[in-house]
Amino acid sequence: MAETVRIDPAAHTALAEIAKAKHIPMTEALTRAVEMYRRALFLEAMTAGYAALTADQWAEENAERDVWETTSADGLTDE
Repeated sequence: MAETVRIDPAAHTALAEIAKAKHIPMTEALTRAVEMYRRALFLEAMTAGYAALTADQWAEENAERDVWETTSADGLTDE
């Protein structure tokens, strides 16, 4: 179902230019742009989460990773 969204005239012009350059409909260009922005926001939030970890939390994380790294050395042979 199509929805109507008001956008700034400059944004509309930019969207039209992108659609023309990519040879796609403006709706597809807008959909792609929104998806790229959504992904960028996700990565920003993830980066902020990592930055918020304290040194102690990092030490705990690395210790847990070290435990998991030894699981392949369990003495079992490959079949």
